[in-house]
Amino acid sequence: MIVKRVLLKKILQSGYIAEFTLVKREGHYEAALYLNGKYVGGPSSPQLLTSPKGDLTHWMGNRPTVGLTESEAERVISEVENENAVVLHRKKSGWEA
Repeated sequence: MIVKRVLLKKILQSGYIAEFTLVKREGHYEAALYLNGKYVGGPSSPQLLTSPKGDLTHWMGNRPTVGLTESEAERVISEVENENAVVLHRKKSGWEA
């Protein structure tokens, strides 16, 4: 997994710094969560909460999980989709960097 850049940074109530990053894994891009610089496994994009809590509608991570607002989740998802669209375009046009 290669970290390309930080997409979103949040300071949590616990004092932890959550960084949602754009990472390249096996030829495609996905999101990854880091808490205080340590990788937290879990889904590769924000997931909908079954029961939204306040303005939090999505989550990432697996023990611990971090909540995201709808706009934060959309931002992360959009960035990942845009990077993967570029990769797909390059493959289709026969140009890969």
